[in-house]
Amino acid sequence: MGEKIFLAGAAGAIGTALVPLLVDAGYEVYGSTRRQARADKLESLGAVPVVVDVFDAQALAAELMRIAPAVVIHQLTDLPQQLDPQAMAEAGQRNARVRNEGTRNLIAAALAAGARHMIAQSIAWAYANGKQPYMEESALDVNAEGARRVSIDGVVALETQVLQAPGLAGTVLRYGQLYGPGTWTMEAKGAGPVHVEAAAHAALLALQKEAVGVFNITEDNAEVSNAKARRQLAWNPAFRSPRAAKNGARS
Repeated sequence: MGEKIFLAGAAGAIGTALVPLLVDAGYEVYGSTRRQARADKLESLGAVPVVVDVFDAQALAAELMRIAPAVVIHQLTDLPQQLDPQAMAEAGQRNARVRNEGTRNLIAAALAAGARHMIAQSIAWAYANGKQPYMEESALDVNAEGARRVSIDGVVALETQVLQAPGLAGTVLRYGQLYGPGTWTMEAKGAGPVHVEAAAHAALLALQKEAVGVFNITEDNAEVSNAKARRQLAWNPAFRSPRAAKNGARS
């Protein structure tokens, strides 16, 4: 088998698209989920399911030390099934906790297990108002208020921890608004959308190229630049999974 990868959030929209890409590329994939009911799905995709909660730091560390992955991919979110305003407000708080406390636990477990690299999901709509298109070095909206401030604080906590963890190479993928299988919509929406399969492919490329730093992962648009990802990762937002297309799952 190939190199071991621990994929946190493997049963989510990006995780579900990413597992087959990793497997087809020759990696040995261990995919985490909080729910035992999702284990069979992960196994059918080719991953070894790991049922663990990122907030259980002790159990998480024990699992990663048992697996000893070379790389940890952080695709954890906590989002509702529908775009209901109240549910989204509650999800904002939960997501911020995942990005802060969850990321801290995942980094500690990765380091204890001897992992060398972490690739983590962030968002591409966290920039402060300013000159467009926003580049990776553009300022984040740290002075936001209300629900947006909660999200931005979570993003800053995640990115800072991933990029500054001693002994762990860090990659942050700032995804645009997701669409495609497993997301809220099958059509591109928002200023900087990205298809879920193209988003997953960016994570595979970052892994294969051992890329570090921050990358905007969006389709071509006037607001957020994807030039760095195109240049350094050879990423193409038009990517769609050959396996998904063969199985009729391509949108």
